[in-house]
Amino acid sequence: MRSPEIDYEILGNDLQLVEVELDPGETVIAEAGAMCYLEDSITFEAKFGDGSSQDKSFFGKVLDAGKRALAGQSIFITHFINMGSGKRKVSFAAPYPGKIIAVNLQEFGNELLCQKEAFLCAALGTSISIAFTQKLGAGFFGGEGFILEKLNGDGLVFLHAGGTIIRKELKGETLRVDTGCLVAFTPGLDYDIQKAGDLKTMFLGGEGLFLATLRGTGTVYLQSLPFSRLADRVIARIPRTATGASSFSFGDRE
Repeated sequence: MRSPEIDYEILGNDLQLVEVELDPGETVIAEAGAMCYLEDSITFEAKFGDGSSQDKSFFGKVLDAGKRALAGQSIFITHFINMGSGKRKVSFAAPYPGKIIAVNLQEFGNELLCQKEAFLCAALGTSISIAFTQKLGAGFFGGEGFILEKLNGDGLVFLHAGGTIIRKELKGETLRVDTGCLVAFTPGLDYDIQKAGDLKTMFLGGEGLFLATLRGTGTVYLQSLPFSRLADRVIARIPRTATGASSFSFGDRE
């Protein structure tokens, strides 16, 4: 199924949302709970499938939903369709501070691998499935486990990541990355995990025990602030009582 060309605008700086303009009859799909606002005449429905293939049976759609559950995602994809006679807009917001980027899958041979929480929304016709890492090291220590999200199609997809998003072009080169900073990469790259250094560096260097290593020719998207790193800093600032429970003080009470 060929994806329609959709118009969009990314709004905001660090807490961004993407506003998608739909022609009459056009549909955009999104991760469950991503919608921020929508104009009149746009209806939405949660479905098992992503709508990329109209030939799938009910059991095929259930299987796709099961794969998404295995990846830690919602089993439903929300479909937004413009039922009116004129153009209407719907927007989708990022779940935490960061950036949203639009990626044309045609630029990457119609396929892209990304971390499980990177997908935000896409043009109808985009297939959202899972891919298993091929190496045990990447599976156990890669931060994303054995499972990555695989996006197939010929239209626009919108990805979200924490902090600033950086695009790197590799031409037969090697790039080593903090495992949490990897957002997406093209399938032609060799993806593996290596230890960060000797034992002292691994445990005392503060850079984690392992680094993701990408080799070959292709495109890599990175994020400067993984959500896990942000969460760790927030948790570290929460005062603890002797029993380990969080304790906040807002002044004396009578």
